[in-house]
Amino acid sequence: MSYTLTTPLYYVNDRAHLGSTYTTLACDAIARYQRLCGEQVVFITGCDEHGQKIQRTAEAAGVSPQDHCDRISAGYRDLWDRWQISHDRFIRTTDPRHHELVAQFFARVEARGDVVEGRQQGWYCVACEEFKDDPHEAQDPECPTHRRPLEWRDEVNLFFRLSRYQAEIEALIAQPDFIQPPSRRREVENFVAQGLRDFSISRIDLPWGIPVPGHPGHTFYVWFDALLGYLSALLAADGSGPPGPVDLDALLQRGWPAQLHVIGKDILRFHAVYWPAMLLSAGLPLPRQVFGHGFLTREGQKMGKSLGNVLDPEVLLERCGRDPVRWYLLRDIPFGDDGDFQQQRFTDLVNNDLANTIGNLLNRTSSMARKWFDGAVPPAGEASAGDHPLAQATRLAGEQACAGLERLDFRRAAEAVLQLATAANGYLNDQAPWKRMKLPDQETGVAADLYAVLEATRSVAVLLAPLVPELSARMLHQLGLEPFDSAASGVAAQPKAATSPWLAAQRWGLLPPGQPLPPPEPVLLRLELDSPL
Repeated sequence: MSYTLTTPLYYVNDRAHLGSTYTTLACDAIARYQRLCGEQVVFITGCDEHGQKIQRTAEAAGVSPQDHCDRISAGYRDLWDRWQISHDRFIRTTDPRHHELVAQFFARVEARGDVVEGRQQGWYCVACEEFKDDPHEAQDPECPTHRRPLEWRDEVNLFFRLSRYQAEIEALIAQPDFIQPPSRRREVENFVAQGLRDFSISRIDLPWGIPVPGHPGHTFYVWFDALLGYLSALLAADGSGPPGPVDLDALLQRGWPAQLHVIGKDILRFHAVYWPAMLLSAGLPLPRQVFGHGFLTREGQKMGKSLGNVLDPEVLLERCGRDPVRWYLLRDIPFGDDGDFQQQRFTDLVNNDLANTIGNLLNRTSSMARKWFDGAVPPAGEASAGDHPLAQATRLAGEQACAGLERLDFRRAAEAVLQLATAANGYLNDQAPWKRMKLPDQETGVAADLYAVLEATRSVAVLLAPLVPELSARMLHQLGLEPFDSAASGVAAQPKAATSPWLAAQRWGLLPPGQPLPPPEPVLLRLELDSPL
């Protein structure tokens, strides 16, 4: 069985921003961790390309909606490649195969009696592609999210009979693990407790969308269409190919249901209420978990173009590199809460954690081992014992990192690895091999001490792989070891056995004595930012 996880399908009204990059980096860390555990991973991302907002954005730019979508989607693809995101599927909702799947899914829902015609009246936000609950008599209402005027709509739409699924949705969200973190579950419980209302799934006279079969003039509401992208992404390994018959039930052998949807908290209702009801109507299994993470601010302020404080992921990549940004976002911000990007703290954490605590540990230990033991890993001696202090610290770090990653608590996982590196630094300082090596009959003890620190550092390198894969690979190379592939597409990186890389990280004594050590080089240069990002 596959482990399937998804980012949202990003709306292509504009190019990728730091928020979408943050979500995607988090999903990449999960995918890499699951592969290292031996799971066959299907990591889905992509773009949502229909709706009135896209049509208006394209018109304002003087291009066709398709040309606009092609350009923005290509930008997402390119950016994810540059960030080395290990996704297995990239779906675009303009893909003809997606259109076929939407039509077949709708046919199932309609045959179930869950589609009715009705009149939709209310204030509509084009930016959200969503009706708001503002009172009809409100004067000049605006969207609380986008701070833009709402538009009054009064039209005949097709509705999905969400109200029929009140009991099923109540039972679903009562499951403690379905919606995470717990604060998000309470939000959905409050919404559902008010009573589920049928929601519109079509628009009229909107050419940029998928036509509704059997209902001339109607196109699918963008959210009904976009959620189905998680299914159409599973139709082909490379996300391309000619349109053809779609067998919805065959998706059960291609990776559905998803174990995890990772989304921003602003689209939680669509994923935790509407989406499960749609799947129930179509007779398909439900995703295992929906995780709604928080938003990012900058130096305590909401980011916005008008404030001129938007953090561009391309600028971050060019000036700082992948691993520093990954480390800061995953290590410092509790995933699920809102987070604040602070440049000084970013610099300090990267330099203290990665360059100093971890990088310097490996560099100085490797240098001493090369100098005193013929350029190789020293004999293990007494350090091979399972009750060695660093062996115990390694087991604890592995357990805590695993527990953190299983719960999407990246901060806990990062801190567990840091604690192991700190323990190894402390042990090295306490043993002071640079002093003992000058004394007679101390070579065996020094060898064991250096072996223990190098072995603990090997575990640090493996445990870092989901969070900062390039740094992990450089560390393993400096230990004379072959890096493993945590980005293998669509297949398990290792068999699910005691020899899988993740489990091996928690085993003591796997670094071969006598293993040649390459000349030490800094595994991460200190970050020096002389101007604001």
